[in-house]
Amino acid sequence: MRFPLTVLFLAMMAVGGAADTRPNVLVLIADDLRPDAIGANGNPDVRTPHLDALMARGRSYDRAYCMGSNSGAVCAPSRAMLLTGRSRFEIPQDVLVPWGPATGEPVPPMLPELFRRHGWRTFATGKWHQRKPHFQTCFDEGEAIFFGGMGPHEGLKVHSFDPTGMYPKADSRAMPAFSSTGFADAAIEFISTNANSSEPFLAWVSFTAPHDPRTPPAAIRSTYDDATLTLPPNVLPEHPFDNGELRIRDEKLEAWPRTPEALRRHLGDYYGMIEQMDSQIGRILASLEDAGRADDTIVVFLADHGLGMGSHGLLGKQNLYEHSMGAPLVVAGPGITPGERRDSLVYLHDTVPWLLDEAGLDHPKDLHGRHLETGKRTQLVLHYRDGQRALVESRWKLIAYPAVGLVQLYDLETDPHEQRNVAADHPERVARMARDLAKQMVASGDDLRLPDTWTPAPGTP
Repeated sequence: MRFPLTVLFLAMMAVGGAADTRPNVLVLIADDLRPDAIGANGNPDVRTPHLDALMARGRSYDRAYCMGSNSGAVCAPSRAMLLTGRSRFEIPQDVLVPWGPATGEPVPPMLPELFRRHGWRTFATGKWHQRKPHFQTCFDEGEAIFFGGMGPHEGLKVHSFDPTGMYPKADSRAMPAFSSTGFADAAIEFISTNANSSEPFLAWVSFTAPHDPRTPPAAIRSTYDDATLTLPPNVLPEHPFDNGELRIRDEKLEAWPRTPEALRRHLGDYYGMIEQMDSQIGRILASLEDAGRADDTIVVFLADHGLGMGSHGLLGKQNLYEHSMGAPLVVAGPGITPGERRDSLVYLHDTVPWLLDEAGLDHPKDLHGRHLETGKRTQLVLHYRDGQRALVESRWKLIAYPAVGLVQLYDLETDPHEQRNVAADHPERVARMARDLAKQMVASGDDLRLPDTWTPAPGTP
């Protein structure tokens, strides 16, 4: 019978003053990392030895998804859902869109805040992309804190921890190291300082890589020969129809039609950024070993979402294809069987109740997130603003474009890269899944209305 760790801790303390057995928690977040941009996930070109090793000693969820976004900056709502364990329809607008005016609505308790309340020392470095007051409720300390959404990887303006919570712009400084290196330095310093602490810690390390501007160090970039890089199997010169987001900033990073030469150049930059971040993740994980804390630390690695990088003619993440809403999710630590791969449908924010449970903590009963292991899902709804909705099942995926009445149906079992729209061949399945999608939308508080009839979207046959 499995007992929560905090229950065991209290029982042991009562009978003999045993050491604190509550686990430390290390959360590593990448920005714009598609699931297939990791060597262990079958990519022959990118070099990610440290992530590969983490996956070998942990459990990977191969069908993890960002639920969606009400903004072109998909990372902000994705992180808000990850922090709260709630869907975007249950989170105040000023948490989903932290750069707009504050609404004053109550903010649900955030994951680091819950750990902090129960005695964990909480620390953060890197991209926060939420409001400054929320940072103060979540963390006891921090270093190299970036409050923006994107910025340069050289000379990024960051803050040290401000006990007042004000973080005036005048107090920011240009980080002397490359972004991922500077964040890793801060995390390593925190881990080493707390190596012998009597209280457990939670370290939240949020990289800005591999988000553009993709400017990897020259020494790494030079090792990638663009001409040898493998293009994604679903690469297209342009998207076959207007999905409503073809003029957004991300899509303007390269001209149409996308050429193989241009896309390989983008991939070389992308892989260089990923490799450099991977090396810093390796340093952080090594610091756990050096501090003697590797065996009692839960490690969570994920990305806020994926990225187009030429797939379906798209460069950005403002779409509902697998390469953009799918994301890597890996957990490792005490009691986790090495090398496990799971194909269950999960949202990224399903990590919240799982992680709280692993730490022996109660969690709010109204979470949308379900336990990664016990909260089985048979369908997932994905959304992007008011122009795109999707329903994902174990085998089938329906993507709907309500404003124009177009629909795509993919058999992910035989067509994992979504290259053949079979909506015209399965009208009854389209109708049934569209009904299920509408029901799920209503249940989640999504008031967007779907049309009564659908036309198969144009594209490759």
